[in-house]
Amino acid sequence: FSVMEIGIYDETAWKAAKNRDLMPDNANIVCGEEGLCQLASLPDCDTVLVAVVGTQGLMPALATIQSGHKLAIASKEILVLAGKFIMEAAHAKQVSILPVDSEHNALFQCLEGIEADHVAKLTLTASGGSFRDLSLDQFANVTLAQALDHPNWDMGPKVTIDSATMANKGLEMIEAKWLFGVRPEQIDVVIHTQSMVHSMVECIDGSVIAQMSPPDMTFAIQHVLLYPDRSPSVCPSIDFSQAFSLDFRPLENDRYPCLGLARNALKACGVAPGIFNAANEIAVDAFVQNRIKFVDIAKIVEKTLETIDNVEPISIEEVLDYDTQARSIAADITAKSNS
Repeated sequence: FSVMEIGIYDETAWKAAKNRDLMPDNANIVCGEEGLCQLASLPDCDTVLVAVVGTQGLMPALATIQSGHKLAIASKEILVLAGKFIMEAAHAKQVSILPVDSEHNALFQCLEGIEADHVAKLTLTASGGSFRDLSLDQFANVTLAQALDHPNWDMGPKVTIDSATMANKGLEMIEAKWLFGVRPEQIDVVIHTQSMVHSMVECIDGSVIAQMSPPDMTFAIQHVLLYPDRSPSVCPSIDFSQAFSLDFRPLENDRYPCLGLARNALKACGVAPGIFNAANEIAVDAFVQNRIKFVDIAKIVEKTLETIDNVEPISIEEVLDYDTQARSIAADITAKSNS
């Protein structure tokens, strides 16, 4: 056990860990958001990978940038909530931001060496989630167990449900705008059932460049942690000696209303993307607890977006205030829809 810097977010768990003989005697064990920021600011650090679900990763990400470390982002909320502030800070500190999500990592690899004005379109691929082939008239009765049965990926409940509603792809569209400096109309989504082509870049001359690997996050994580170097993969890659097919299909907007809401939030900018994210988290949690139906998720998100006036935030604090407000409103809408 050679890890000398340890962060435990929950205070109760932190106290329990400090009182047990589980940690090295000379380990520095920090707690909460402040502790995460301390870890992100350690002087000997090279790259900080933020994979914290929710808003808790935002301040550690900013601490990473202010410390001059490379920031590897796996948490969607960081750029969705505060993309403007994160990118401004990274530019000021000349800090690299490396995307860990397989789709954005694929775009990052595809875009290397391509001039910005040579890019026509970025296409994010989507598995289509658990219900990509389900008849629309059956959506009202789908169960949590069905939603969690993803055809390609083994993920946590929140991400798996977001895949089924395509809310995750909406969040990824918002991320792509900030990461790659493109306009909303330059970002597209296509269903790719095998999840082997992780994203594509179309150039103005019509050439399309794609990145491929098996549906395993190991490849993207390894690329980011070693960047700009590469080393032999720890997992088997695609076996082209075996026959296989790659299928693509256009989106059905009626099947994925959350994606349309996210696209509208992307175009509106301001605090709208953060409101979308907050309302979606509340709605998904309610579905996991069997308090609402699957089809209610998009309805709650839409009503929340309609309730709050969109503004252009001037600070991180304002972003977080709107996040709190959106969660409260979404919770009220959820309670009323269940009464």
